[in-house]
Amino acid sequence: MPYAYGGAVLLFGCMYGQIYLAVTLNEWNKRFFDLFGNASSHSIAEFYVGILEYLVISLLSILVGVAASGITRLYTFLWRKSLTFYDLPLWRKTDVQIEGASQRIQEDISRATKVIESMGWTVVSTLMTLVAFIPILWNLSRDVKIPGLEDIQGSLVWISCAASAAGFVISWIIGTKLPAIEYDGQKIEATFRKVLVYGESPKIRIRDEFETALLRIFAKLFTNNNRAILHNSYFDVWKYLYMKAMYILPFLLMGPGVIYGVITIGDLMQTVNAFEQVTSGLSVFIYNWPVVTELRSICRRLWEFERTIIENPRTEDSEAAKDAETDEALPEEILEQQN
Repeated sequence: MPYAYGGAVLLFGCMYGQIYLAVTLNEWNKRFFDLFGNASSHSIAEFYVGILEYLVISLLSILVGVAASGITRLYTFLWRKSLTFYDLPLWRKTDVQIEGASQRIQEDISRATKVIESMGWTVVSTLMTLVAFIPILWNLSRDVKIPGLEDIQGSLVWISCAASAAGFVISWIIGTKLPAIEYDGQKIEATFRKVLVYGESPKIRIRDEFETALLRIFAKLFTNNNRAILHNSYFDVWKYLYMKAMYILPFLLMGPGVIYGVITIGDLMQTVNAFEQVTSGLSVFIYNWPVVTELRSICRRLWEFERTIIENPRTEDSEAAKDAETDEALPEEILEQQN
């Protein structure tokens, strides 16, 4: 319990530090680029001071980022420990044969915690970024000089929200088959690994049937991999088109203001940075769709595993229960871990 709450407090502190530095960098963008917009009224010393400010902000960002990474990895491993020793007692109390049970406990839980580490940090950090940058972008919206938008308060925020929502819906439609493909791939990998374990016995490894079985399983892996490449390829086409469109959009909205002399280059670059922060935050799942797909497939495997073992508890008259009462020796690999 202390690890859970204490770790969470440290992580939120690191996140706050990163968001604070991001806001500071956004303000630096305006000050620094305004030097070039009106260079005659500024000295070279101001330029070098601006560079020094950037280096200080960057150094602090690196230090906070490294600290956050280390704390997150420790926090994630402790979470993996908790999940492992939650499922392990349940698995010991059932006789039902579950496909890839050992892999689900060892590999799937490990992968799940690492994916959640990545996505969890990204999502929470994104929420804090949105809280910091939406007010900035809202205020900057007053500089939009496009007919139909200049009279709408917070127009840049509404445009960012609409574009991100549309992008998410389209991404969900285009990527609808990816979780099932990932799930099938994990099942085939589990079977491949199980057969390879049998091959640790020389008597089995030497037989032609063993090689044939591996070739057939690998052929299934190859087919599933080609499906994944196909569906990921057209999803990537959409994702990169979306990213390029979101990059150019603030220039289209704010560029006329610079041309007409209503805003400075510094205002433009500050707006571009704030728009990117908000849009990237709202589009966090689009930019990380492969991770979302992997997490959905892993969670599906773990949920199936837990549901199966909970629904099939061991009975007192089961064969496994009777065998447990014997004095059968444990394998050497297990006994070696006791020393």
